[in-house]
Amino acid sequence: MGGVGFWVIYIVVIIGFMYFIAIRPQKKQQKKLQSLISSLEIGDSVVTTSGFYGVIIDITDDVVIVEFGSNKNCRIPMEKTAIANVEKSEVAE
Repeated sequence: MGGVGFWVIYIVVIIGFMYFIAIRPQKKQQKKLQSLISSLEIGDSVVTTSGFYGVIIDITDDVVIVEFGSNKNCRIPMEKTAIANVEKSEVAE
């Protein structure tokens, strides 16, 4: 039972297993991050990949300006990809 067909099927099963364990979840995570970045709006509370909490005050193509702290003096431009989590602002009407 050590034929060539056995080894071909074995390799296909291993590659399929690796796809569902490694590649597919990574692609899902990338899609989630891309939709998160595209939904950014001024006033959203964000957490950066380095763990800082702030509020978006301006958005350009690839850069957001985030305001950190309560003194309103710390405004830092950063790439959109540095945003790890977003909490949408609640607009009172």
